[in-house]
Amino acid sequence: MHSRLYKCFFISHKAPYTKDRMGSKFGIGSLSIVMTLLLSLVPKLEAAFTTVEQAIQSDGSISFLVIGDWGRRGLYNQSQVALQMGKIGEKMDIDFVVSTGDNIYDNGMKSIDDPAFQLSFVNIYTSPSLQKPWYLVLGNHDYRGDVEAQLSPALRSIDSRWICMRSFIVDAEIAELFFVDTTPFVDAYFLNPEGQNYDWRGVSPRESYLQTTLKDLETSLRESTAKWKIVVGHHAIKSASIHGNTKELESLLLPILEANNVDLYVNGHDHCLQHISTSQSPIQFITSGGGSKAWRGYYNWKTPEDMKFFYDGQGFMSIKITRTEMGIVFYDVFGNILHKWNTSKVLYKDLDFSL
Repeated sequence: MHSRLYKCFFISHKAPYTKDRMGSKFGIGSLSIVMTLLLSLVPKLEAAFTTVEQAIQSDGSISFLVIGDWGRRGLYNQSQVALQMGKIGEKMDIDFVVSTGDNIYDNGMKSIDDPAFQLSFVNIYTSPSLQKPWYLVLGNHDYRGDVEAQLSPALRSIDSRWICMRSFIVDAEIAELFFVDTTPFVDAYFLNPEGQNYDWRGVSPRESYLQTTLKDLETSLRESTAKWKIVVGHHAIKSASIHGNTKELESLLLPILEANNVDLYVNGHDHCLQHISTSQSPIQFITSGGGSKAWRGYYNWKTPEDMKFFYDGQGFMSIKITRTEMGIVFYDVFGNILHKWNTSKVLYKDLDFSL
């Protein structure tokens, strides 16, 4: 096994920052209208997402694992899932790990000194193959704690694997991964927080934050020359489990993804594994949220032909990408393969017309 170098290029982020913690109260209908109008008025500027450059294998491929909803101090089979991740990671010689959010339960981190970081991350994912960059987005449970703590570069002095930002890009040459902060899109966290306190520093005013996020994502996707485009968020666009489809993302995010040839949308939030492919969209909708507590016992999907795979238990997934092929594999807590899916893509510029 050989180590790989990776470089981070930090570009200034133009999302607004304020100490105001009050959420704006508007429904999805008015939100969609407002966001459409705002986006139409925004000048086409250079995207402001931070970009991380990820080295690829010598054969031009990349491989990585995806895990979500995991940070429970080793409980609920988190340690067992981590063990199998290490074994699969070694077999694949993975380049990095993606987390789809809810990194620390139940209420995020209290501070950068919170022992939960050690107990739920550093001490759990100890396999040699997992000592690679971890790219993480925030989930709704992370927003219930000190968000700035999870985002702090100080955590990298404790464990250099930890690369957590609100929205950012991982550029791996043949593929680009676009990480999107989806929690601020969900109306319920603002209108009906059910007694939970959310840390909206860096998000308020909400309308401006969402406008900037969507604008920067659309610009980044449109200007991307990557062969494969993957978008990662915490909340599902489509899901058969207990949280179901996220209507705000269906309305605001999905049209941007479809207009810019995104291949996969990968999320967590629902504590299960699933693969949905509909005739209405070219995107594959992938859930990897089985990192620890699972077995919700809920399933609701009305078009069975769209549901390619659903598993209500713990597990994770792998993705391997070459210039012309992509393959995903789902695994359970014992490392058993549950589901495979492969696709290929040949672009016009790849064709050889020489005589």
